[in-house]
Formats: sequence, structure tokens, C-alpha cells
Amino acid sequence: MITIEGIHHVSLNVRDLRRSKDFYERILGLQELPRPAFDFEGAWYAIGTTDQQLHLIVYKGETLRTGEIDTKDGHFALRVSSYENTQKWLDQCGITYTAKPYGKAGFPQIFILDPDQNIIELNAERLEEN
Repeated sequence: MITIEGIHHVSLNVRDLRRSKDFYERILGLQELPRPAFDFEGAWYAIGTTDQQLHLIVYKGETLRTGEIDTKDGHFALRVSSYENTQKWLDQCGITYTAKPYGKAGFPQIFILDPDQNIIELNAERLEEN
């Protein structure tokens, strides 16, 4: 039997590394990690204070997604400390999103697209009390 200890990393295909790095660093605030000298471009990022990582891989092929945000499509989720502050930040940055503060998941969710149409869910444990 396999004993899973957690997710080590999620890999996403991107076309323009500089544009993607700007998004993941400036919009999401991720910290870049050292990366081995592979024979292809990419970047590695730390996710929060865990050992989990996001790996970007430059890929010149086609992506699966060309439309708007579809919350049922494949995505990965990041837990944020404040739903309201995250919404305010995305508004300030001009990022389009789909908000589900009272969705069936049982926790508030925001869905965004990165520059290559990869869907990212930002969720919080709960809504803050005003």
C-alpha cells in the first residue's frame, strides 16, 4: 500500500516565463526557489510556509483552455488567510475572478486565471466577521 505524505508540487505549463513570473510573484506573492539547470526554461516557487511547491514549465504547445473561468475545470487551490483582503487585492490589480463566498464547498472560494489560462482557486477557511 502507498502511504501519501502530501503534495510535493504542482506543475503548470506556461508560454512566456517572464510574464508568468511577474504574475506569480507580484499578484500571488510567491517566493522563487532555486531550480536545477534543466534543458528547458521554468521556475519553482514555494507555496506558503510548507514544503509544497509550484513548478512552471515553459511549453510552446497548445493548452487545453481558451475560454473564461470554469470552476469545474482542472485547477489547483491555494489557501489564503483572508478572503476579503484577497478580493480587495485582486480588484486593485485588475484581476478578473469568479467569487463564491457561500458556495457548496463549505468554504469561500475565488477563482482566477493566470496569463496562460491555468485556473487557480484561492480559498479561505471562513469569511471574516465585520
